[in-house]
Amino acid sequence: MTTKVIGGGSSAVAASAHAACARFRGTDPLVTGVARRTLAEKLGHPDTSGRIPDARWMRAMTFERLVRNEAFASQTVTTTVGAIGLNRPTEVVIADAKVNKDRTADLLTEAHQRASADGAATLIHQLAVPFVGFEDTSATDVKPDFAVVAPNVDRTGSWLVVGDAKDYERHRSRVEDSRLLKGFLQVAVGAESAAVWSKLPAGMRVHQYGALAVPRNAFLQPEALVEDLADHRREVAMRIAERRAEANGTTFDPSAVDLFVEHLIATYDPASCPSCSLFAFCRAELRKSTNPTDLLVEIGIAREVRPHVAGIVDGTGAVGPARPSVVAQVVATKDGLPQQTKQRRVDPIGLPGTVNLVLAKADAAALGVHGIAIQVVTSEGPGKWQQHVFPEPQSPQTRRAVVRAIGAALTKAIKDRRVANPDSPEPVHLVVPDKMTADVLVSIADNLAGLELSRLRWAQDKLMGRPQLTFDGEPAQVPLRLSEDDRTAVAFLLEDDRARAMTLRSPIVNAQEVLNRHHVVGGPAVSALRLDYVVAWFLEGSAVDHRNLADDVENLAHTPGARLTNIQSNAIHATISGPEERRNVAEYDRLVRAELAYKSDVLTKAIEILDGDQPSRLRVVHRTIESDAQTVWQRRLRLHASDLVRFGRTYRWWRNALVEPIQDDQKCRDQLLALANPQTAQDLATDAGQRMVAFADVVSVDPLVLDVHSRRIVAGSSVVLLHVNDDPCVEHPDVGLKVQGTSFQFQGMAIGPLSKDGVDEDAPRGHLLWTPKISPALTAGDRVVVADSDWFAGTPYGKNLNVKRPAVDGNAAPKPDCVTAGYADDPDAHNYCCKPHEVNEAEWSDTLAERRAAGLLNPETWPPVRNDDAFESTAADAPQGDPYADEPVAAPDDATLDDVD
Repeated sequence: MTTKVIGGGSSAVAASAHAACARFRGTDPLVTGVARRTLAEKLGHPDTSGRIPDARWMRAMTFERLVRNEAFASQTVTTTVGAIGLNRPTEVVIADAKVNKDRTADLLTEAHQRASADGAATLIHQLAVPFVGFEDTSATDVKPDFAVVAPNVDRTGSWLVVGDAKDYERHRSRVEDSRLLKGFLQVAVGAESAAVWSKLPAGMRVHQYGALAVPRNAFLQPEALVEDLADHRREVAMRIAERRAEANGTTFDPSAVDLFVEHLIATYDPASCPSCSLFAFCRAELRKSTNPTDLLVEIGIAREVRPHVAGIVDGTGAVGPARPSVVAQVVATKDGLPQQTKQRRVDPIGLPGTVNLVLAKADAAALGVHGIAIQVVTSEGPGKWQQHVFPEPQSPQTRRAVVRAIGAALTKAIKDRRVANPDSPEPVHLVVPDKMTADVLVSIADNLAGLELSRLRWAQDKLMGRPQLTFDGEPAQVPLRLSEDDRTAVAFLLEDDRARAMTLRSPIVNAQEVLNRHHVVGGPAVSALRLDYVVAWFLEGSAVDHRNLADDVENLAHTPGARLTNIQSNAIHATISGPEERRNVAEYDRLVRAELAYKSDVLTKAIEILDGDQPSRLRVVHRTIESDAQTVWQRRLRLHASDLVRFGRTYRWWRNALVEPIQDDQKCRDQLLALANPQTAQDLATDAGQRMVAFADVVSVDPLVLDVHSRRIVAGSSVVLLHVNDDPCVEHPDVGLKVQGTSFQFQGMAIGPLSKDGVDEDAPRGHLLWTPKISPALTAGDRVVVADSDWFAGTPYGKNLNVKRPAVDGNAAPKPDCVTAGYADDPDAHNYCCKPHEVNEAEWSDTLAERRAAGLLNPETWPPVRNDDAFESTAADAPQGDPYADEPVAAPDDATLDDVD
C-alpha cells in the first residue's frame, strides 16, 4: 500500500500563507504522493528559498529535547492542567511513544487507567496518531510533540490535551500572535485526528483546549501556553475536508508533472511565496511569460490595482487612479532607474551623534549574536568601524558584551553632543540596516533588563536573610550587576521599545526604510527590504534589470541585515558545533569578520547615497521632537527611574495615558508627511478613505480657479497649498518655520477659502474660486495637492499654518527639578516620578516574600500562578539548551521554514 499523506499535521496547517493558492492545494502530497520539494526538483527548479538553515534546525531539535526533559515535564503538566481548571494531579508520569502508533495507543490506555484510578497525570512525548480520515490507509501520521492525559474532575474518565513544541523567537519579550496562531492550528490538527481515532480509550475525550510549548527565555527552557482550540479545530476540519475533496477530484500522472503543475493557476505573491518549495518554478514561469501584464504579478502589484497600471508595461501608456508610489515602482521596474519621491531628508543618518551598527545573528539561538561592527559619528566625522566577534553566540556574556560595546559608543556620542552644545545637546541615534537588527538588540536589552530587575529583588532577599528564589520557588541563579555602559545601552534600547508606539520618535533609525522613503526602486517591494538590493540600483552604470539583480543578490554569500544566508549560516555553525576537537575558532572568526565587513560596507554605501539628497526644512522639527524625548530619557537613566521598563511592562494607567499622545503623534506624522513628501501626499489624495487631502487642477490664475477632486473639500472649505507639480511648498525659501511651545508654525503658506463666487454656473461642481492671502505662483494646467486647513492646529492670520507639537511621554519619569532634589529627599512627593528601580524592586521583593510565606506562590498554590513579567531569570540547576553541542544535521526534505517559523 502506498503512502497517501506526506508531511503529517504540518502540511495541513490552515494558517499556511499559501492556502489560497490553487497550485499549492493542487500539489498537496495527498494528490501527488511526494513532498513539494521533491516535486520542485522533478520540475527542474529545486527549492533554494524555503530550506531551513542547519543551525535553525538544530535549535528546534534542542528545544524539543528540552520539552522532553524531566526537569520541565512537571511544569508543563501542571501549567496545562491548572489552566484548564482540572484538579491538581496526585503525581506526574512521563512516557515516550517514540513516534509509534501502537505504542501511542498502549500508553494512552495506561494513562487513562492511571488517571481514573489514581488521579495521576501523564505526559506522553512523541506521539503518532493516524491522520484524520486516513486511519485505514498507509498514510503519514500526525505527530504531536506531546500530550497530557489528566483525570476529569470526578475521575469518571480522562481528558487528552494535545500539545506541540515550537521554538518561536521572542521579539520584545513576546511571541508574535501570528506565529502562535500557526502553532495552535497545528495542535488542532493533532486534536482533530486524536478525536476520531478508533484506538482512543473508552472514557477518554480530547479536550477543547490545547497546549503550545514555547521558549520562555534565551536558554530555550519551555513554558506551556494554553488556548481554546474550538475555532482552530473548525478551521482545520474545513481545510482538511477541502484537501480531501480536491484530492479525490484530481488525477495525477507522475509522467506528466510539468503539464499537471502548469495547469494549476498560482496565486503568486513575492512576499509570502519564497517559503513554498515551488516558488522558484512559479517565478520562472512568470519571467518567461510573453504577457506583459504578468510582470505586474511578478513584482507583487495587487490584483485590483493591475488594470490601472497595465498601460505602463503593455505600451499603451494609460494609467488609472493608482497610488503614485505603486506607479513609481512599476515605472522603475520597466525603465530600470530608481524614481524619486521628491521628499527631502528629515532623518539624522550621517550626522554627529549617530552610531552606525551592523549585526550577524546566530540562527542557533534566539538572542545569539556572532558579531557586531560599530562606527561612531562625532563632530570630527565618522570614526573607524570596530568589529567584535563572539565565539559563544548564545552565552549570557556575549549579550553583555554586545550592550557594553553599544553603551560605550553611545556614551561617546552623548559626550560629543554635550561638548558641541552644553545648553541644548542634540539627540543621539543608533543607525541599523534593517528592522531585524533593531528587534534583536531590543530583545537582548529586554533580557538584560529583566535580569537586572531580578538581581535587585534578590539583593533585597539577601539583605533580609531570605533565600533567593525564582518565581516558581527554585534556587535562583543570581546574575552580575549591569555596568554603567551596559545600563546606558539597555536603557536606550528599551527607550526605543517604548518609542515604537510614537511614529515620530527615532532612537533607532532603519537605513533601509529611510533610503526607500526617498527612492523607489523596481522589482518586488519585498526585494527592497534588503539594503544591498536598493544600494545596487545606484551603483550600476546603466539601467538595472531587476531580475538579474534579484538573482545576483539572492546568490550572494552575505546579507546586509541581521539574518545570514543559509550557506553562510551553515558554514559558520559548522565551525563551532559538535565535539571540541572538531571546532575551528580561527575559521569562525574569519567568516564572521567577512560577514561584518560586507554589512558595514553596504551601510556605508547607503549613507553615501543619502548624502546626495537634500536636507529638508522639516528636519529640525523631527530633531526637536526626538531631543525633547531624549531629555526625559537621560533623566530616567541618571536617576535609575523607570529606565529599565519595556513597553509591555508599563503600568496600565501609563498605557492608558498614552492613547491621546499616540493619536497626536500619528496625526502630526501624517501632516508632516503630507507637507514634505509629494508621493505620500498624492497617495493620500488618491485614497478614497480619507477626507483631508485632495488633488486639484489650476483652471485659471486670474481669477484663481481650482478644479478640486474631492467631495469633502467644497465651497466654504479653507485649503492650504501643499504641492505644486511634485514640488513641496514647505521647502520654498519664502516659507519660514518657527518652533513654538505647543506647535510648529509654517509661515508664508498659501491659505484661503474656496467659493463659487464668480464661477460660471455651468462649470463642473469641483470648479471653485480660491482666494488665499498669499498668492502662489501658479500656471493654468498645474496639478496641485491641497489640504483642508481645518485638519491642522490652526491658521494664524490666514497665512501661517500650525502643526500641533506632540507631547513628550513624561509618565513615571523624573521632572526637571528631580535632578537636584528627588525621591531620597521627599519620597512621598516623588513617589510617581523619580522613584529608583532599586527601591521599587526591593518593595516588590518584600511583597513576593509575604505571598510566598502565605502559600500564595508556586509551587504551593493551585492552579499555578503565571509569571506575567516573563523575565529571563532561571533556576540555578535548570537544564539549558545548547544547539552547538552536537554536529549539525540538515532538516528533512519535507520540512520548510513554514514548519519552524
